[in-house]
Amino acid sequence: MALAIALLLSGVLLPCWGEFALFKKGSTKANGARCSHHSECFSDCCLINLDSGGAFCAPRARITMTCLPQTRSAINIVCPCQVGLNCIHKDPDCSRRCRLI
Repeated sequence: MALAIALLLSGVLLPCWGEFALFKKGSTKANGARCSHHSECFSDCCLINLDSGGAFCAPRARITMTCLPQTRSAINIVCPCQVGLNCIHKDPDCSRRCRLI
């Protein structure tokens, strides 16, 4: 019975979770939308497109992906890590990567 209730709730609540997160965040842009500052993006990462000269909202870096320690400027060259990951060096000769600590 508990399993049936859990499955019912997951079927009802989980599909709506992303919509709630967008509502909670306010009027931010989805990944792929043009941006001029990281605060405009739902992911908090406005990534420069060196080919076109513009910038677009991009997802945060996943585990083992190249990353920046944090977002300070308006537009990034590389995005910071997803929540729960830290951007660290394991080897001084390699770029920073997202890792679980």
